[in-house]
Amino acid sequence: EFLDKEVFTDITEGKRYESDIVVKARFQGREACFLLIVENQSSPQAGFPKRMFKYFARFYEKFDLPIYPVVIYSFDRPKRLQPGKHQIDFPGFVVNRFQFRVIQLNRLKWRDYLATPNPAAAALMSKMQIARRDRVKVKLQCLRLIATLRLDPARSQLISGFVRTYLQMTRPELVELQREVGLLPREELNTMLTLTNEWIELGEEKGIEKGIEKGIEQGMERGRAAEARSLILRLGTKRFGAASAEVESSLEQSDLVRLEVFVDRLLEVESWQELLAP
Repeated sequence: EFLDKEVFTDITEGKRYESDIVVKARFQGREACFLLIVENQSSPQAGFPKRMFKYFARFYEKFDLPIYPVVIYSFDRPKRLQPGKHQIDFPGFVVNRFQFRVIQLNRLKWRDYLATPNPAAAALMSKMQIARRDRVKVKLQCLRLIATLRLDPARSQLISGFVRTYLQMTRPELVELQREVGLLPREELNTMLTLTNEWIELGEEKGIEKGIEKGIEQGMERGRAAEARSLILRLGTKRFGAASAEVESSLEQSDLVRLEVFVDRLLEVESWQELLAP
């Protein structure tokens, strides 16, 4: 049971804090319940463990239930291990040792979560350790995972929006991503296009993401007509099968304006003949 967010006022600092996620859950096989509290820390902050302890104490006082506290450190830097405890002690005597579970995204490896059938993993991969050379791979794998999970449109848009925000592509990376999408197995490509047609982000310039057709269209506008023909052939082959010599000749004779029409039709027709019809 998701509980209403709690608002706390820190009298010493004069600030108000709102809890992120509070869940009342039941122990497996038991009638007893506990609280799971999850806090997201998006920037380094001195004294955070002490503030987390105050949250814990106030929840414990109000609900009188065992509490499992979790903190997600989602900032990019620093990458050193962040604290997971707040301790009050005297020489030879520990008064209180409060600990919380730490999930520090910038110390996790994205490849370890590829096989995890969990929407949160698909979103949070974009904040994990990613080498520059792997950025396109991570983007593609996030999209494939979201498509595989077959989420409802609202959840798909929420997760894809997170990935889009925190893993923005450069222009060369967008071109590479387009090529990688075109190389997917035919069945997987069709599934991805069907499930994510409205929000796959292959065109991110100026924050505009209008779906795979728009992404391909933007790629063509930035490139030559020859590149557009190559993309149409690659994606069309995945959907309709190999193109005949007649189809290739027709594409070769088409100018960029005509090719744009073909791109618009690509996801709406079922054969090369329909695609190339006047």
